[in-house]
Parts: sequence; C-alpha cells; structure tokens
Amino acid sequence: MVTGANNAQQGRPVPFRISGSVATGSILQPLNSSMIAVAIVGIAAQFGSSSGIPWVISGLYIATAVTAPMAGRLGALLGARRVYLGGLALVTVGSIAGILAPTVGWLIFSRVLVGIGTATQYPNAMTMIRDYAERHGAQPRTAITTLNICSQAVVALGPALGGLLVGAFGWHSIMWVNLPIAAFAAVVVTRFAGAGLIGGTPVSRRQLLHSLDVVGGLLLLVLISSTMLFLLSLTTGPVWWLLPVWALAFAAFVQWERRADEPFIDVRALARNRALSATLARTLLTYTAFYCVYFGIPQWLQYSRGMSATQAGLTMLPVAAVGVGTTILASRTYVRHGARRTLTVGTCALLVGGVLLALVESSTAPILVLLLVAGVLGIPNGFNNIGNQNLVSSVTSVEEVGTAIGMYRTAQYIGANLAAVVLATTSGDVIGDAGLHRTGWFIAVAGTILLVGVLTSRNMGDRRRARTRPFEERPGLSA
Repeated sequence: MVTGANNAQQGRPVPFRISGSVATGSILQPLNSSMIAVAIVGIAAQFGSSSGIPWVISGLYIATAVTAPMAGRLGALLGARRVYLGGLALVTVGSIAGILAPTVGWLIFSRVLVGIGTATQYPNAMTMIRDYAERHGAQPRTAITTLNICSQAVVALGPALGGLLVGAFGWHSIMWVNLPIAAFAAVVVTRFAGAGLIGGTPVSRRQLLHSLDVVGGLLLLVLISSTMLFLLSLTTGPVWWLLPVWALAFAAFVQWERRADEPFIDVRALARNRALSATLARTLLTYTAFYCVYFGIPQWLQYSRGMSATQAGLTMLPVAAVGVGTTILASRTYVRHGARRTLTVGTCALLVGGVLLALVESSTAPILVLLLVAGVLGIPNGFNNIGNQNLVSSVTSVEEVGTAIGMYRTAQYIGANLAAVVLATTSGDVIGDAGLHRTGWFIAVAGTILLVGVLTSRNMGDRRRARTRPFEERPGLSA
C-alpha cells in the first residue's frame, strides 16, 4: 500500500525484476535466524554447554536490532543499493569467520558480523521498492507480498534446510550456505535494481556521523544488552546491579533522542504517530511468541523426541507450506478487508497454536499430531506480518520507510531476544514436555493480549497519511 502517491494506489505492480532481485538478499536474515534452531545442539556439543551458547543466537539479534534503523537511514543518505551491497559483503566476511571459528567467542563475533550485514537488506529493499513505485506510479503492495513470501518461506524452511545441512555436513554448513546466496544477490541487484534509486546525495564524514546519531545507537545497544543480560540472569541468579544500568541507559536514550537534530529513533514522533508506535509494540510481542516456536520446537524434538537435526527440521516443514500459503491469502485479505481483519486472523491462530502446544504436544504424541500442530503454527506469521508491514508502509513516506522498516525489524529482533529469555525461563537448557507446555501457555497469553489489542485499537491506519513531517500523526489515527 503506497502512501502519498495517489496515482500509485491502484496502478500496475512494481516489476518482479525489482522485487525479486532485492528479495534474494533479504532471505539471508530469516535463513540465519531459523537454521540456528537445529544447529545449536551441535554447536553446544562441540564447544560445550557454556554460558556463551545463548549469545550465539542473541548476538545476531542484538546486532540487527541496533543496525536496522541505521541501515535504513544509511540507504537514504548513501543510496539504498550501495548499502544493500555493502551488507552482502559483511555477510560474506562474517560467514567465513564463522566457518573458521576456533572458539564460541569467535563464533559469536562472526554471528554479530552476519547480523549487521543482514540488517541492511530488508530496509533498503523496501526503500528501493517504494522509490520505484513513487517514480513510476506503481503500487508496491505486490512487491511487499513478494518480500513477505520469500521471508516466510525461508524462515519456515530454515529448520528443514538447516536440519538437512547439519545432518549431512555439520553445523558449519549453516555458515557457508550464505556465500552462494550473497554472491547471487549481489549479481541480480546490481543488474536489475537501478543505480538511480533513492539516496546517494554526497555527504561529508562529519555529516554522515551526525545523521546516523551514533550516540543514540550506542545507548540503544547498552539498553538492549542490559535488558537481555538481566532477563537471562533471572533463570540462575538475578544480577540486580543491571537494573540501575538499564534505568540510566533508558533515561539517557530518551533524553538524547528528544534533543537530537536527527535522532536514531524519533521518540517524540513515535509518541505522536500512534499508528506506527502501536504497530511496533504489536510486532514486538508477536515476534516474541513467534521465535518461541521456532527456537523451542526444534530443540524439543531433538531433546525429548530423540530426533536428529534432519528429522526435526523436516517435522517443521508444514510450517513452511502453510506459511507461504497464508502469506498469499493474507495479502488478499488485507486488500479486501484491511489490517484489522488480517491481524485478527493471525492473532486468533497464534492463540490456538499456543493452546495446542500447551495441551496436545508431548513426547509420546503421534507424529501426525506434531505435523498438524506445526501446520496451525504456520498460519499466524503470514497474516501478522502482512498486516503489520503494510501498516508501517501506509503511515510513512518513501523517504521515511527505510528507517521505519528498520524500526520494525528492530522490534522483531528484540522479540527474538526476548524469546530466548522466555525459553530459558519456561524450559531451561533442555526443553522437555513440561517446559514446552509452559511455553505454549505463554504463547496463548500473548495471542490473547494481541487479539484484544487488535479488536479495540483505533490505530489501524485506515486513512491516508498526509505527507508532512516524518512519522507525523495523521488525522483519524489518535486513540
């Protein structure tokens, strides 16, 4: 859905050569986030079940959470395609470092590099799509759906693909699989995504640092890291001194961002634009529940059901098939009925899936039951992702959408970190039936909260946004 381009609302779609090419690199983030679910057991076996293992997962997400908004802004300043390609180079370097990692600390560092690289893809893909739509009077909805289908298919296929790779070649294979994908993405984006797309205005190094708000980014890093460290410590022994660190980081971040000329995250604008802030909050909780499924079930299948990495990955295949189908259906639902109906379907499915995990899933359940539950769990993300991402697009202009989508991805990655904390709290290091059931109840509660929020919210972005100030509130979107 295009904002501020009246002639683009019902125009022809953005060509697939644009959306398809930029989608190729965008699959790297969901691929790396989902394959790790079946590789973590092998990584722990090689390096030992040390305290560093959770950071193999969390390191990538913290890096992407901080980098994603900055990547969108970099694209607007330096050119979306240039930043996109630079991210592919970082993914390549990080993947090679991970393949050669001699210690878990080195592996965490390599995952951070991969996380920074993959964070550049989606925001700048969205910027390139929106810019083409603005220039040529096209509607970007179909291209957004293409991005979502690729993302949903890959994140759902990730455990299956990762299981096959890990089973055949060991956990290192989840790193080297990035190399041909990054190379292919670089070729097609260079070939089909025009160099004249948005951005690329010459700026000095000083102007660049000022525009990126490095201080704000560092404060956000401290805020997220202290939150993660404290929440993880609750499973062993609370590290109470992290609470004042968190409080100081939060206060400093808000004050800095309120006064910054070009804030990393415009907290004042978020307070004004309730449609955007509500969407980001909904995204945070949605992805916390989502990653509980994608991190928790593959580990449970291996620990409690005794499956191999390959078998666990294949058991997650129904999530992939259903996820792709529901993404297409969700796109049509959004066009015909809007965001509220789309998100209602997604949150209801999330609630049902959580209840099924809590009451039906067990180590003695027939495999058919496992597959049916996995199929139900494939429904929510397609509908929720389509609804929330189109809402973000509908309340931002083409100049702002890269940063806004970066914020969307930041909410997603923080949710992934919180999911790791939830799993550590509900299940511990080894996920058994009781732990999985507690995780299921958490997902059900999250689904209930989201459903109530969707049904009662007045911030569904039903009216067009006037193109004025960045992220400014539109008439009719206040609570």
